[in-house]
Amino acid sequence: MKASRNEERPAEVFRQGGTKQAGDTWFRKWGWVERSVWTDRMLEALEQGVKGGIWFSLIDKVYRPKTLYQAWLKVKANKGGVGTDHQSLEGFERNLEQNLHRLQEELCTGSYQPRPIRRVYIEKPGSPDKRPLGIPCVRDRVVQAALRLVVEPIFERIFHSGNYGFRPRRGCKDALREVDRLLKAGHIWVVDADIDRYFDSIPHKPLLKEVERGIGDGRVLGLLEMFLKQGIMEGLAQWSPEKGTPQGAVISPLLANLYLHSVDGAMAAAGFRMVRYADDLVILCCSQEEAEGALRLLQGQMTEKGLRLHLGKTRLVSVSTAGQGFDFLGYHFEGETRWPRKKSLRKLKEIIRAKTGRSNGNSLECIIANVNGTLRGWFEYFKHSNGRTFPHLDQWIRRRLRSILRRRSKRKGISGGYDHYRWPNRFFRAAGFFSLEDAHRALLQSS
Repeated sequence: MKASRNEERPAEVFRQGGTKQAGDTWFRKWGWVERSVWTDRMLEALEQGVKGGIWFSLIDKVYRPKTLYQAWLKVKANKGGVGTDHQSLEGFERNLEQNLHRLQEELCTGSYQPRPIRRVYIEKPGSPDKRPLGIPCVRDRVVQAALRLVVEPIFERIFHSGNYGFRPRRGCKDALREVDRLLKAGHIWVVDADIDRYFDSIPHKPLLKEVERGIGDGRVLGLLEMFLKQGIMEGLAQWSPEKGTPQGAVISPLLANLYLHSVDGAMAAAGFRMVRYADDLVILCCSQEEAEGALRLLQGQMTEKGLRLHLGKTRLVSVSTAGQGFDFLGYHFEGETRWPRKKSLRKLKEIIRAKTGRSNGNSLECIIANVNGTLRGWFEYFKHSNGRTFPHLDQWIRRRLRSILRRRSKRKGISGGYDHYRWPNRFFRAAGFFSLEDAHRALLQSS
């Protein structure tokens, strides 16, 4: 459907029938959508509801040149490795116009076929297990990104407020703020739940039925089904998955969110406060009885969806009880405070160790600048931790820096405590070291 001139003007459709304030509210709500795809007329239909609640005639918007180009920009920004065709982002971009035109023709004629996904395994901090990661080819990532640009608003409109993972204008910090708010409001009994191998366990047919509740375009549904059944190349062996949606695929987070949408709804309808980020979730309750009821309902919902909770990682805790607490999105919550969980601290120390080896040949200024880049990003996320978190980390990092200086001074063995006098804290402060303790103190003073 070709966009009219009226469709290309910002929110004219909405402002003709209402006030400017109403139009501004609409802009804030849907300002994230791709405007070359979602015209004013389509957004108006999204707000008011289409007949039967099902959207048809979407495939032409997927293969529209502007959509494919915007999809490419998102894929490029997210970086990522090569797929089974060994084509890099740089290689795809060298013939960008030709590659996008070829994708457009294949999608238009129905001849498009995704290539196998390259499977790799990445380390899980603090665990001997490894996480499977699927890397689609660049061309397939572009098509998935275009598909997501078209269908995401349809499902975003119905998602519940307690769902924070991989959604526009939402993130980990929003979920953490909600958890903190509920804890302070007296919801001190927590169901700390873990869905066992969620991304690898989503059954395909029930997932596609969830998609069909909002989309009736057969070719779009066919594309999604192809991506679910996309072959996986692991070493020299190739196999086709019978369930799951691979972590690493562009469309996977949206599909994973959609499949748990009915669980979000059931928990909310029963009055439970669930905060979910993808497959990581907690339910905050005011009493042990309420928490037990929430866990029973959650277990029943998982069974209905063909999923299961990880028994060893799902538990009830009372944060007001000494020694009890729970981990969520990198933090550990206990009592009336929070701090980085052990895995988060371990990961930070692994990165700092790699940057502060005693044989590091760079100047101290370069080493500190490199360390500071990590510390600033880490502090931005964990700055709301208990204040006792930061002095110990500062001391540990300065000790590693002193070890480098001691070696360069040709001093052998351990310092015996004298390094602190040779290179006091003010020495590192003058050298530009980013002190977590100082940053936290400044944050408290400013707030």
